Amino acid sequence: EIMSIPLYILTGSDKRNLKSNEAALKYLLLGSFSTGILLLGITFIYGGNANGSFYIDRIQIGMGKLSVMMAIGIVLLMIALSFKVSAAPFHFWAPDVYDGAPTVFTSFMLSIIKVAGFVAFLRLFDTSFNNVQQQWQNLIALIILATLVIGNITAVFQQSVKRMMAYSSIAQAGFMLFAIFALGQPAKEGLILYAAAYCLASIGFFAILLKMKDYTIDGFNGLGKEQPVLGFVATVCLLSLTGIPLTAGFSAKFYMLLAAVNSGKFLWLVIVAVLMAAVSAYYYFRVIQAIYFKPAPGEPIVENEEITTGFKFWLIVTVALIILFGAYPEALLGWLYF
Repeated sequence: EIMSIPLYILTGSDKRNLKSNEAALKYLLLGSFSTGILLLGITFIYGGNANGSFYIDRIQIGMGKLSVMMAIGIVLLMIALSFKVSAAPFHFWAPDVYDGAPTVFTSFMLSIIKVAGFVAFLRLFDTSFNNVQQQWQNLIALIILATLVIGNITAVFQQSVKRMMAYSSIAQAGFMLFAIFALGQPAKEGLILYAAAYCLASIGFFAILLKMKDYTIDGFNGLGKEQPVLGFVATVCLLSLTGIPLTAGFSAKFYMLLAAVNSGKFLWLVIVAVLMAAVSAYYYFRVIQAIYFKPAPGEPIVENEEITTGFKFWLIVTVALIILFGAYPEALLGWLYF
């Protein structure tokens, strides 16, 4: 919640842009509403907890049999946290907010902030509610299904790359929700790897999007010829988001789906996730097609400002990390455990 307050301001920081102002107002109103649901859920959890404690590691001890009050509290918490990570059907604010906010802040919101929300989501449910997982697992499975389908199918019809990435981030949230669905150590490792892969690819791609004059798919026409480094980096980032082998996105999706398979439940949901990953390849490859296989317009594609060597260097570092974590994911997981 502390993170949300400055985000409301940053979203509307482009004061002369009507879309930015509208996005900030929508984010503030709906964000405040979800906060109210979160507080109501905490109230029910506190009232249904025999220990009368707010500490997440003590809630489980006092739960025993799941009471009606505790069940209502868990559902309300799940709804509020699903809103924070833009999971369907609580995602309706995300496309307009991500599209209307200044691009530099959009990249931060749909990567770092989303991952922080998932860390809180996983820690709360893994620590406090794992002993009643069977009671809420059906609900999280339905949220995953809705998030994967709505996010990917809607992204197919977008012409604005920025808005497409907004719906893509909703679909990516569906994969990260598998960590809450499965719980356990493999799920935690999968979420760590997915968070790293998703943040690297999203920030890398949005760094390039910031330099573009036109945010539509046609605005990327000929980027590979005019700016080979930017075209290459954008391609690798999109391939990673798709989940193509030898990228961090593939390893992340593999770890996440493996955790879901090991749980032994709702295997059909894993099949749906694989099918939706195939759907995502369609809209990501539309951008890649524009980068390499469509003629460039007569005027420059990127802004007139010079693309510095330092900027290109950090883009190459991002690509190197994406490939490293894709070919050798233990490099990240081993470093964390060390």
